[in-house]
Amino acid sequence: MSGGCHCGAVRFRVTFLKAEAIDCNCSICRKKGFLHGIVPPEQFDLLSGAADLVSYRFNTGQAEHLFCRHCGIHAFYHPRSHPGYLDVNLHCLDAVQEDPDFLQRFEIQPFDGQHWEANRAKLR
Repeated sequence: MSGGCHCGAVRFRVTFLKAEAIDCNCSICRKKGFLHGIVPPEQFDLLSGAADLVSYRFNTGQAEHLFCRHCGIHAFYHPRSHPGYLDVNLHCLDAVQEDPDFLQRFEIQPFDGQHWEANRAKLR
């Protein structure tokens, strides 16, 4: 399935083998409305916009949060929780815009990211 940022500069294609997502309540995830679909790199293709991505790191600096320099949308990033994987914002998938019931197909696991260190082991 395909997706991207708001302005269309960043476009990607992703394959989910399982319809699973994580809804984290940490400060950055809540503020940017990120619904996490984590995939290995072979299931993700950046189609356009590599030069339009800006990186932001905070706290430990392990996660590389990427956003479009034009519209500011965080469509995907490299997560601290799953090194070597990509974390796609399900809200940025075209299917969400086309089908309001699309996200109901995903098993969404709440995660207490406000207490990340204490809960890290609970992540799949």
